[in-house]
Formats: sequence, C-alpha cells, structure tokens
Amino acid sequence: MKILCVIPARYASTRLPGKPLRDIAGKPMIVRVYERAARAKNIDAVIVATDDERILAAVEQHGGKAMMTRADHPTGTDRLAEVAEKYVDYDVIVNVQGDEPLIEPSLIDELAALFNEDENLRMATVKTPITDAEEQKNPNNVKVVTDKNGFALYFSRSLVPYPRNAGATVYKHIGIYAYRRDFLAEFAKLPATPLEKSESLEQLRALENGCRIKVIETAQKFVGVDTEEDLQAVNDVYKGNEFVDLGGCIL
Repeated sequence: MKILCVIPARYASTRLPGKPLRDIAGKPMIVRVYERAARAKNIDAVIVATDDERILAAVEQHGGKAMMTRADHPTGTDRLAEVAEKYVDYDVIVNVQGDEPLIEPSLIDELAALFNEDENLRMATVKTPITDAEEQKNPNNVKVVTDKNGFALYFSRSLVPYPRNAGATVYKHIGIYAYRRDFLAEFAKLPATPLEKSESLEQLRALENGCRIKVIETAQKFVGVDTEEDLQAVNDVYKGNEFVDLGGCIL
C-alpha cells in the first residue's frame, strides 16, 4: 500500500497574512511542516499543494516537493482531491495542515497504519483530551464524541457531551485526516449537508452520508499557528532546542 502525505497551503490568511511563509527559526513555516511530515516512516511521499507561486518556490528551494492547484477551491478537501486525482498510484492520502509545524511524525505513521489493519476503513482522524473548562467551551476548539470502538459519533463546536453528570472526557478534534484515495474523490463531490452547514465542519458531511470515521487518541499538544502569539510560541520551541523527535534528535 502506497501512502501520500499532502500539506495544503494557501497564502491568504485573515489573522496572519502570508502565514505559510512566516519565519520559524530561519525557515518558512511550510518548510518546517514539510520537514516534520517527511520524517514519518510509513509515508512514501510528501507534497505541498498550494495556489501561490511563492509557497511553491519556498518549498522547492529547501528541497521539498510542491504542486500548484486551482485558486478557486472552496475548501481544503477540494484542494486535496485535486492532488489525489493526479497521484493515482497511491492508496491512502494523509492530510496534514500547513500551520502545524510541531506535528509529530509518529502520529502520521499511526494514522497511516490504520488502513493496513482495516481494509474497509475509508477515513480516519485524531482527538486529544481537553481538561481546561474554558477551552472546552471555546467554539474554535472542535469537539468529537466517539463510540466504544473509537468511531466518531459527532463533531461539534459546542461542548459535547453536555456535563450534566461527571464522568465523560471531553475531546478536542485535531484536524489531521487520512483517506482512502477513491473515497476522497467521492467525498469531495458530495454536496454540503445540513449539519455540515450548521457547524461549518466538513467531516459532518462524511457522517451524514454514512461513512464511519476512525478516531485515534493522542496526548500530544498541538500549537496550530493562527496568530502572532502562536508564531512566537512555536519559534520559542524551535530556538530553545526543546523540540525533540522520537529518535532523540533536536531539530
């Protein structure tokens, strides 16, 4: 089974203009994400999918691979599907967000391995526990509820499950996905669904159409870069030599 990791990257960002090219310890952020993803052992290739020549050039200048995609894609999934259409010899597509420069390569490997274990699996993603009460209520933190076998029951910007009684853990959904390539092509062509529109969450389209989504749990803490403060926090990690991969090598 061949696995392709795709990193969608748009230049436009309302909160952090030119986000993919912002500097992290001497390299553009998109290059940092690419380097982390490339360290995954179960991935056969990594490619950045972008609509901007500047991002393409930055990746290639640092030895990475990138391709230009259409500028009119309404969602990241559509951009991902365009890549999947051209890479027909790959079986699984892993989608890593272009603003996750602290992504752990072993998590990419774990997602990819699921498709070897279950030949019927079509889509998978990640969750992590949220313990802070304010973070649980924050609508920017998407929550996910799963069944006892680890398949998603629902995703929401609201606090779910409602804590009428204590006992259930609240999980944040991490926007890293893996798809079988043929399913991704089908999924991208499906019309938006009522729950998807209500919550503004694409993954609900899959659930509403009967697709089971496997959700693995991680204790890893993520710092998605959306603000200047996030960017500074990530720079502090890199410059402070605090970022150690599984092999013990400081990046």
